[in-house]
Parts: sequence; structure tokens; C-alpha cells
Amino acid sequence: MSPQLTEFFDFLRIPSVSTDSKHREDVRNCADWLVNKFTSMGLKPELHETPGHPVVIARNEPKPDRPTVMIYGHYDVQPVDPVDEWDTDPFEPTLKGDKIFCRGATDNKGQHFAHVLGVEETLKEHGDLPVNVIFLLEGEEEIGSPNLAPFLEQHREALACDICAVSDTGMIGPGIPTLTYGLRGIACLEFTIHGPSLDLHSGVYGGAVPNPATIVSRLIATLHDENEMVQIPDFYSSVKPLEDWEREMWASLPDGDAATIEETGVRGLLGEADYTALEQRWGRPTAEVNGVGGGYQGEGSKTVIPREAMAKLSFRLVPDQDPEEILRLASDHLRNHCPESCKIDVELGHHGPAYVMDPHSKYGQAAQRALESAFSEKPRLIREGGSIPIIQSVKDIIGVDTLLLGLALPDCQIHAPNENFTVSNFEAGIKLNRALLEELRN
Repeated sequence: MSPQLTEFFDFLRIPSVSTDSKHREDVRNCADWLVNKFTSMGLKPELHETPGHPVVIARNEPKPDRPTVMIYGHYDVQPVDPVDEWDTDPFEPTLKGDKIFCRGATDNKGQHFAHVLGVEETLKEHGDLPVNVIFLLEGEEEIGSPNLAPFLEQHREALACDICAVSDTGMIGPGIPTLTYGLRGIACLEFTIHGPSLDLHSGVYGGAVPNPATIVSRLIATLHDENEMVQIPDFYSSVKPLEDWEREMWASLPDGDAATIEETGVRGLLGEADYTALEQRWGRPTAEVNGVGGGYQGEGSKTVIPREAMAKLSFRLVPDQDPEEILRLASDHLRNHCPESCKIDVELGHHGPAYVMDPHSKYGQAAQRALESAFSEKPRLIREGGSIPIIQSVKDIIGVDTLLLGLALPDCQIHAPNENFTVSNFEAGIKLNRALLEELRN
């Protein structure tokens, strides 16, 4: 096994689970491990305390005539439960063929550590880097990065850069380099329907008293029509249409409809009739029910009319949609459809706008050249359906765009048992870093 893989395995063995207080010392040890690694490379590391887990910064000696690149990653990992579904020890890296099985292998230790090793190789070979580099590695991404935006605000001047690079997204498939230039935004809410003052006997009162569980179901049913179009008034009024080149690019990719069915195990797809599965997942807004509750949930029957019921909703948003406006429209829609016989409470949750950059910009083209150099294949340009709050924070606070250079394959099983990362992608990530920094020099 190569020295680089040996070192990567040591990094993976640290159980840096940020969500579990029992692993607080492990998370700290992981931050310390990175500080030692950066020191051994000749970079200048800084360990910054936060109200939660530390942020690790590392820099080369900056030169005023060079662009500055921030490379973001996170060293915390997800819990391993259910542990009995792992085929190997979750924190003992195991190599099977081309795949490394371990928690954090892809998300995100493998992806950002490839960048670390790329910088190390360049320094060993040339004694210098073609650009100024700032590594920013946090330990709270898996709990929503609660302290990162304040950290960026506090250190705005010290973190000033020209572009940010992140490898924490996915590839279309093995050997297909992928530049993600957009992410959907998000807006969440929860609503509760209050009916009778206590649970009632459904035989004694049924038919005369409003049933909150039924009302919740009816309100959910008002969100879409039979063609899966969202029925909240003005929901689509500010949606930015897909560009022709985007639809052509995505149509050239492997069959997204078939892949979606295979990945999810569903029997068939639903959605807007004029859009493919990839177009819907990456470039169209949604209204989704994330949870419904109310009434008796135990075994057997308990014939009650529940006194209240609730549902949790999330809206995935596309460029030009304002999350706060969408939450206002959705709240008004729910209140307008709630019968006067019940009371509705709407609680607004977290939200963030969609992110999109121009993949044909100077930096976007540099990223594409670097991807082609690393994978010997023309890169594909995609958006992704999820949201990464740090990307928008970098845009809002530091004022720069982010290049999303994913190395995760569709079957890497992030957040699940048997998470894995391929050795070939790990090695390609090292090449990608070296090519990217060289391309960004100009």
C-alpha cells in the first residue's frame, strides 16, 4: 500500500462523529491530526476554537501577485448506526478491490484529503505553489455548520480569496468528471391543525367534529394537481427557466430516468410532464411532505379523533426564487385552505436560496480543464438537487463563487452503512488539485 493510502487510513481511523458528545475528544483529535499534517507539509496551520468544534485553517506564504484559492472541506463524519449493517468495522479502513470501506471515506475525508495531498506533492516537487492557498476545514458540517457563518464573518478579511473550491458533491458515474455549478435552495415549515380540546371517541363524535388528521391530509392534497404541479399561488412566478444548453447537456448524460428508478427502488416516476427526471431533480422547484403525525400510532385500533395533527414540509428552490417569499406564500396557502372549524399554526424553519454560478466563466473553464486533465475525459456540467449552506455563506460573506468538483460516485453510500471511496477517485483527486491550482494561476 502506498504511503499516501497508509496516511489516509490513519486519518479515517479517527471516529470524528460531530453529532455524538461521546466523540467530542475524537473530533478534537482529528483537528489536531490535521494541524500536524499541515505543519509537516510546510504550511502554516491555525486551530480556531468555536462554541462547538474547531475550525482548522492552513496557508502557504501568500504572494501579492497571485490569485488566492480557498479549499473547503469538513473532517467530521456521520454516526455509524445501524452498526450491524456494516460488513466491516466502520472505523477500520478496509480495501476491497478498488474500494475503501470506512465511515468518512467519501464524506468528506477522502475528497478533501486528496486536495491536501495534491498540495503536498506540488510543494515537494517545486517548493512552492502556483497560487495562494487557504485550507478551511471544519468539524461541524454534519450538524449543519452552526458556527461556520459567524466564523467567516469574524475572519472575513483574513479569508479573502478569489475563488473557493469544494469536493463534497458527486460524479455522474465512474470516470465521468463532473462540475456542479448549481444547487437548489431550501425552505422548510411545519404546520399543526388543532381541533377538539382532547382526543374524542370517533363513534360518539365522528361525522360532527372536525378531524385534524383528515384536515392535514386535505391540506397536503392541495399542494399539487394531478400533473404534480405545485398549486401554491405565485409559486412559479420567479422561477428562472432552464437554458437550452443545460437541457442539451443533461440529455446527453446516461439515462437519468432509469438511473433514478434503479437508485431509489420505486416502480415508476412522477413529476412534471415536460421535464426529465434529471431536469426535475436539478432545475425545478418542489413541494415535499417530509413527515406527517397525529392520532394513534400503536399496534391495533384505537378509535379516536385526535385533538391535533401535523405535517412537515420542505420546498426545494431554483434560481431567482426567494425562500422567505416562498414561505410566506405557502403559509398563506395553508391558512386559506384550513376550515374555520379548526385552528392552524404554522412554524417556519430554516431556509436558504439556490446557488448558481456561470460554468463558462474564467474560473469555471479553468475547473473544466483541470477535471479533464485528471480524468482524461470531457467534464459534464450539472446542477444538484440538494443544498450546501456553506456555499451560499461563502458567496454572501466572502463574496466569491465556489467550484464544486465532486469525487463521490452514486454507489458510495454516504451517510449509510458501508460508505466507500474508490482508490482511483482518491488518486484522481490528487491529480485534480494539482491541475486546478495550475489552471487557476492564469
